[in-house]
Amino acid sequence: MTDRLPPAPEFGAPIPLRRTPEVLEFLSLRRSTPAVTLMEPAPSAEDLNAMLRVAARAPDHGKLAPWRFVILDTAAKAEFARRLEALAEARGDAPAAAKLGKLKAPPMAVAVVSSIRASAIPEWEQLLSAGAVCTNLLNAALAMGYGCNWITDWYAYDTEATAILGLAGGERVAGFMLMGTAKEPPLERERPDVGALTSRWAG
Repeated sequence: MTDRLPPAPEFGAPIPLRRTPEVLEFLSLRRSTPAVTLMEPAPSAEDLNAMLRVAARAPDHGKLAPWRFVILDTAAKAEFARRLEALAEARGDAPAAAKLGKLKAPPMAVAVVSSIRASAIPEWEQLLSAGAVCTNLLNAALAMGYGCNWITDWYAYDTEATAILGLAGGERVAGFMLMGTAKEPPLERERPDVGALTSRWAG
């Protein structure tokens, strides 16, 4: 799949703007894949590198790159889940342990970590950039034919859980991007009524 990815343009090179109906078609049918339906094979190293390159082209006011990636391959993800399960059990929190099913099923996860930079750029905009990275990564995985699900859950917010992942002070998990091959096509879900959510400012 990665042979379809064009070479990275040189700094300052003009980027052509053109109609790409195939992209619109993809986005109009875009559907996340339930995590529990994801199985081997995981994305190859080459495909994953291409996805990360696409993800990093997200809007980023100030060119701060206020985010980073933590890759959890199959064995690493299993160990991460084991340590989270031990944490939940030590607390006597059976519901939290049960919620790890989504993390355990897929063969790969990529944590997108929001890392706020000291800058005049507002923190809110840096957080939005991390969310845009998650969206790009999700869509890149789907466009390459893999299943992908963007989740958070308790272990994205719990300080002991994020310490296991290796987050520094002030960092947050913007999303765990769970990846693999879908056992079956995802079913369409209910979508919002765009008209009901849209207005025009009249001054």
